[in-house]
Amino acid sequence: MVTVVVVLNTLISLILLYVAWRVWQLKREISILADRFTHYERCCHAVLYTAPEKISTAQQNIYNLRQGNQRLEEQIQQVRQIVSLLFLGRQVWRRSFPRIVSTNGKKTITK
Repeated sequence: MVTVVVVLNTLISLILLYVAWRVWQLKREISILADRFTHYERCCHAVLYTAPEKISTAQQNIYNLRQGNQRLEEQIQQVRQIVSLLFLGRQVWRRSFPRIVSTNGKKTITK
């Protein structure tokens, strides 16, 4: 009977020793993962810490570019209007004062 108890206690001890060894391995793996996550968090924090300021600056730059673009669009519209007026003036001038072309001593009027 004593032999059975000793064998059972030995088996239980070996099983518990194996469980303790697996728990120790799991603890080590969890520790490694925790260290990696901490490192990733620090890297993300370093990158994202200045993000709001950079986003605000970028938004301001975009606003400024849009304002400048709007002014340029107005200037382009004015130039187009001036060019249209010049072409209209040229057409009116041609209709009002046709060109006289002389070829071989003969004068012909062209439009």
